[in-house]
Amino acid sequence: MRVVLVLIFFYSVISSTSPLYGFDPLDPHANITIKWDLMQSTPDASDVRVSLFNFQLYRHIDQPGWRMSWDWTGDEVIWNMWGAETTEQGNCTKFRGTQLPYCCEKSPVIIDLMPGAPYNLQTGNCCKGGVLSSMTQDISKFGATFQMNVAASTNSSDFVMPHNFTLGLPGYSCGKPFEVSPSKFFVDRSRRRTQALRTWNVTCAYSLFLASSNPTCCVSLSAFYNNTIVPCPKCSCNCQELSHTKCVKPGETPSLLRQKHDPNEEPPPVVICSQHMCPIRVHWHVKQSYREYWRVKMTVTNLNVMKNYSNWNLVVLHPNLESLAQAFSFNYRGLDQYGYINDTGMLWGIRDYNDVLLQAGDKGNVQTEMILHKDPGTFTFREGWAFPRRVLFNGDECVMPLPDDYPRLPNSGHSALASSFTFLLSLLVLTTII
Repeated sequence: MRVVLVLIFFYSVISSTSPLYGFDPLDPHANITIKWDLMQSTPDASDVRVSLFNFQLYRHIDQPGWRMSWDWTGDEVIWNMWGAETTEQGNCTKFRGTQLPYCCEKSPVIIDLMPGAPYNLQTGNCCKGGVLSSMTQDISKFGATFQMNVAASTNSSDFVMPHNFTLGLPGYSCGKPFEVSPSKFFVDRSRRRTQALRTWNVTCAYSLFLASSNPTCCVSLSAFYNNTIVPCPKCSCNCQELSHTKCVKPGETPSLLRQKHDPNEEPPPVVICSQHMCPIRVHWHVKQSYREYWRVKMTVTNLNVMKNYSNWNLVVLHPNLESLAQAFSFNYRGLDQYGYINDTGMLWGIRDYNDVLLQAGDKGNVQTEMILHKDPGTFTFREGWAFPRRVLFNGDECVMPLPDDYPRLPNSGHSALASSFTFLLSLLVLTTII
């Protein structure tokens, strides 16, 4: 209880006092950029192309996907749209004719089309159901594009950008549009290049403190040289003792069909009852030690009975990752953003094998083993050096055990006693032989 209150207080203080609460030192240039291209403009209407680009190394957008919105500055309406759709048409009673506008909302909410949408509604780089991959996992799926025909009564020189952009995603906040050099496009097999009339960018940044008041994952530890298994800290994500907390006991998992939630929104987590109450648990086990290498086993367990985590990923910070020899069952890539430091790596599932972390149950976990080289002068099993400094799941920080609780080697007194006993026994055997 005390731990979770301290964490919540820390989150609230940082988010309210620090101007850099959206800055991520592991991915300093991370953002989602909305690019607004004015392609054509007449006194009657304007053609607009809108694109989203996820410039984040390890944080991705999973289902139900992005829900972009903005506020029109005047009486603009959307007459036609391709590559996406609005959730509401709005009140179009002031238009009288055979055809009504596609959307008359002052603040339209735009969602991506699903895969398999009709061809006459598709555009290039559309129809992913709102899912955006991270830059590291799949760079071919980190963007989305849609087009609109917007009613306008002014020419391009007087075009006024909408404002108050949002992505409809927890933790993301967007700045004001700013004009940049017009975008250029290749046509006719790249033989000709055209460009937009005007282009604006909107930058959206992520903040863990805005996303959730509580952590969403925790880390447990163990090692071959110690019988102690260090669990996730109590109340890492929530406290089971709190009156408003709901969880399910093992073996009493409710049917997903009985859980009521909006299919366009992510359902709230329903976790299996535990001391830490986290939807995700990451276990780090120091498995073996060889002459020049050592082996680590990592297990990610899904305790959320309401969600499958698609395209999940882990980010691990450990000083020996710069000497990683091999990772099994997972993809791996180092995140050496500062050149001279290579202690952070990203792991994610292999496509169509373990890239989906299933909901709580017998198969609700994924595992990998890593072999790391022992660097002379730095490697040690003492003082918790063999355990990670930070672990992130899907970009969210996981709660680590306290350093004093880490599994440790037997103390030097026991080692010295064992060495003395071995020496005396050898001397006795030698004397007997002589």
